[in-house]
Amino acid sequence: MQTQTMTVIATPRRVSARSVTAVMQRRRSRAVRVTLASGLLLVLWMWWASVPATFTSTPASVATTVGELSGMVGAYLVCAQVLLIARVPWFERAVGLDRLVSWHRSLGASVVFLVITHVMFIVIGGQLLDQNLPWTEFMLVLTRYPDMLAALIGTLAFLAVGLSSARWIRSKLPYEFWYWLHLTTYVAIFLTFFHQLSGGAHFVADPLNRILWIVLYLGTAAAVLTWRFVLPSIDGWRRRMRVVAVVQESPGMTSVWFSGKHVDELGVRAGNFLNFRFLTWGHLLTAHPYSVSRVPVDGQLRITVGALGDHSTMLRDLKPGTLVFAEGPFGHFTADHATRDRILLIAGGAGIGPIRALAEELTARGRQPVVLYRAHSVEHLALLAELQAMPELTVVPVIGRRSELGYDPLETVSMRNFIPDLHTWEAFICGPEGMAIRAEETLRALGMPRRFIHREELSLS
Repeated sequence: MQTQTMTVIATPRRVSARSVTAVMQRRRSRAVRVTLASGLLLVLWMWWASVPATFTSTPASVATTVGELSGMVGAYLVCAQVLLIARVPWFERAVGLDRLVSWHRSLGASVVFLVITHVMFIVIGGQLLDQNLPWTEFMLVLTRYPDMLAALIGTLAFLAVGLSSARWIRSKLPYEFWYWLHLTTYVAIFLTFFHQLSGGAHFVADPLNRILWIVLYLGTAAAVLTWRFVLPSIDGWRRRMRVVAVVQESPGMTSVWFSGKHVDELGVRAGNFLNFRFLTWGHLLTAHPYSVSRVPVDGQLRITVGALGDHSTMLRDLKPGTLVFAEGPFGHFTADHATRDRILLIAGGAGIGPIRALAEELTARGRQPVVLYRAHSVEHLALLAELQAMPELTVVPVIGRRSELGYDPLETVSMRNFIPDLHTWEAFICGPEGMAIRAEETLRALGMPRRFIHREELSLS
């Protein structure tokens, strides 16, 4: 296969200052970070205010104290993890759900480490004090502290969830299995909470710490019930939609059209995604995030989805009339973040959906973006005709696998030949993770600052 290359020269225009929206988002993002850090400092203060003065007097007391501290910090980070994806409006407006999920995922490794550290050092502390074998001391801990059986089950659930989120393991698991396994996190939190109050040295003897800890957990539970279940259920029923058409765009790529009385009220922007739950067999038990490829117009909305898993593959079998609940919109992969006049849109695979919507909005704003469209073959160029029909939009299909082409079209030399002055451009990237990471690395190597590179992931798991 041959690839098309060209030098693209956009009409020079005055580069405007960064938008107020982008500046406000960065300020709100910092506010969220400060809020989470403040909570962590409060936990450390709770530990310090109630730790005995003799906590460093013996190796056993040091080990026990480390175990208690790691347990408190780990429990706080679990609450933080849950709050990050509890759909709290202030968090989502400040950061965006996609980035919140990334933060949530990053905290997972820390939680697993702290949980293991907590158990290990509590056992070590008791072992040094009682002069027992590790297994014997572990069994004593199970019987010595209250609510330990429930805490053990909850701890094992935390470890299972954490391990399932490891990149290699996650790639081997069906989304549905991963989704339902993650729901056990709520059960694990419930099972370990009572042990913390009844057996935690920093709560049993300190009423203030006890009250603060209960407030933390009740606040987290209230946020989850309010914004993950109650309000979405009410709002989803009011804004319910139905499938009106299913279109095969290319091999492995399907578009689904929806209609509903309140579709135009969703507030969906180009680049946003929603969580869709289809009320039909095979889809009912899970909701999946899909980006819009056409924003609502005259009561109709469209998504274009690649067959990346069981759920997305089954979309092609949806029947017109199927009832759909949609939660959202989410995401900050929008045209409001375009602060430079020269804009490059890089799409691959299912990423063409949000890129197509972005291209339409940007051209409507009078911009002249360039779309670099990676595909294995001509047959895989879904929505190409729609892109080519947009005025003031340059579309460059780059067709063929790297093994067929003999080079990587997203490598530094190829991209420099494509647009010589990329450091003065701004980029939006959406596609398979490997492609997106490669494109971002190339743009950075060619001098494009990170703040002008916007990348959307096609998975929130």
